[in-house]
Amino acid sequence: MTLRVFTLRERPELRPVIFGNFGPSIWPEYMLHDPVASLYFSEPYLDQYLDYILIGVEGDAVVARGFSVPFAFNIPGREELPDGGWDEVIRWAHEDVSVHRQPTAVSALGIELLPEGRSQGNSRRMIEAMKANARVRGFADLFAPVRPNEKHLQPFTPMKDYLGQARADGLPRDAWLRTHVRLGGRIVKIAPFAMTIVGSVTQWSKWTKMAFDKSGVVAVAGALSPIYICLEQDYGVYVEPGVWVHHAL
Repeated sequence: MTLRVFTLRERPELRPVIFGNFGPSIWPEYMLHDPVASLYFSEPYLDQYLDYILIGVEGDAVVARGFSVPFAFNIPGREELPDGGWDEVIRWAHEDVSVHRQPTAVSALGIELLPEGRSQGNSRRMIEAMKANARVRGFADLFAPVRPNEKHLQPFTPMKDYLGQARADGLPRDAWLRTHVRLGGRIVKIAPFAMTIVGSVTQWSKWTKMAFDKSGVVAVAGALSPIYICLEQDYGVYVEPGVWVHHAL
C-alpha cells in the first residue's frame, strides 16, 4: 500500500494514535526521560508545531510519525549548528516562539516507524515528506541531528571514528545516515552532546533492568555511547552524540 503523509493539523483525530502506539515499543525506557523534550512534546507547546508533525498512514493504519521544528538560524549567536544537537535546537525553537522571532530553517527531530511499516522504503518517504513540508512553508533548509541507528552496536567507538567507517562506494556504513545521504543530505558536523539524560542509580536500574555495583562507564542496550554511573554521588549520566545532516531544499 502507498504511504500517505499528513500533518497533525490536517488529521488531529490521529493525535492519540501517534502518541499511544509509539514510544516504549520503539525506544529504550531511558530515552523517554530527556527533560528538554517537554519543551516540544508537552502541552501547550506541541500545539505550536502542528504543521511540522507528520503522520504516515497505510490504508487505515498509522505506521509512521515524524517530528520537526522551525527555528531561527544564521543570526547573531547562532552561526553554527549547535553541539547540543537535538536538545539545543528544541531550546532554540522554544526561545524563538517565546520572543516572536521569525524562523529561517527547519530541523527534523525524529522519524519513527512501527514494525509493520518498516522495510518498505517508508523511512525514505518520510524524509522526503518532511523536506516537502518544509519547502512548501517557504524554507530553503532542513537540518537533522541524526541518531545513527547502528551506532549502538559500537558504544565505545567515538562518533568521529564511526563516521570514518565508510563503505567501498563512499557512503556511510550506518544505514540511517546512508538513507539521508542518498536523498541529498550532507553530513555537516558531529553534535557531541545531542541529548543528555540524568537520573539516580535507582532510576537507571529501573530504566535499563540492570544492577550497577560499581562506578564507571557502562554500555547499556540501545545507547550510542556508554553511560557514566557514580555510586558515591548516586547518579547516572548519558550523553548521546548525534550527527548534523543538511538537506538543501
